[in-house]
Amino acid sequence: MSGHSKWHNIKVRKMASDAKKGKAYTKYARLIQIAAREGGGDPGKNTKLRTLIESAKSESVPNANIERAIKNGTGALKGEAMQEVTYEGYGPSGAAFIIECLTDNRNRSLSNVKLILTKNGGRFAESGSVLWMFERRGVVVASGGDAGLGSVVKDAAALESLELELIDKGAEDFSTSDEHIQVVTDMTHWANVRDFLKTKGFTIESAGLQFVAKQTAPVDGHTMLKLEALTAALEEDEDVSEVHTNAVIA
Repeated sequence: MSGHSKWHNIKVRKMASDAKKGKAYTKYARLIQIAAREGGGDPGKNTKLRTLIESAKSESVPNANIERAIKNGTGALKGEAMQEVTYEGYGPSGAAFIIECLTDNRNRSLSNVKLILTKNGGRFAESGSVLWMFERRGVVVASGGDAGLGSVVKDAAALESLELELIDKGAEDFSTSDEHIQVVTDMTHWANVRDFLKTKGFTIESAGLQFVAKQTAPVDGHTMLKLEALTAALEEDEDVSEVHTNAVIA
């Protein structure tokens, strides 16, 4: 029985991992398509495209997917034009949400986001009513490291040394756990931090620009479970690329 349980847990984790990987592939394909359409398909002349390709490769997006997305963006291949759309809303307890979408059908995305919010105790908000609570920042999340992140966290001298090096690369804030490190920068230095962490042996889980709350909204554990369910439901939608909230556990 324990063996069956163990296999079931491994299978569930693999399915979740595969779903996350597929979501990343779709997100980067759409972002690359938009960047290529707006600035051309040459990464040497299109900084936004070059940065997206680097980020996509760091998340193991196949070269074939990247090349196909560029051709879709430049018109070399026929496909529906992708758009970046941002929606705002509130979750249970009034926590603020920003939902970023990459879509070829704005009406579909809007309808889906509204329905998901309503079904999970939230509500849709007019443009601008939530956005002012957030600012655009660079965010890098990594795991591992040459010495093992858990060892670094427990070693005050090693942690301070890492912090000083991160500040030198443009970090403005960072937090750690036994498994992950999250670094926040301004909008221009996140790539420097990402590349530095790579040289230290870290595995980059995610890197790029995100909406970061200027002030957080503490909620209790019961409410956080509801907010996590809402976030999960939003992230399952094919058009949703990123979900941000100002809620934190009290």
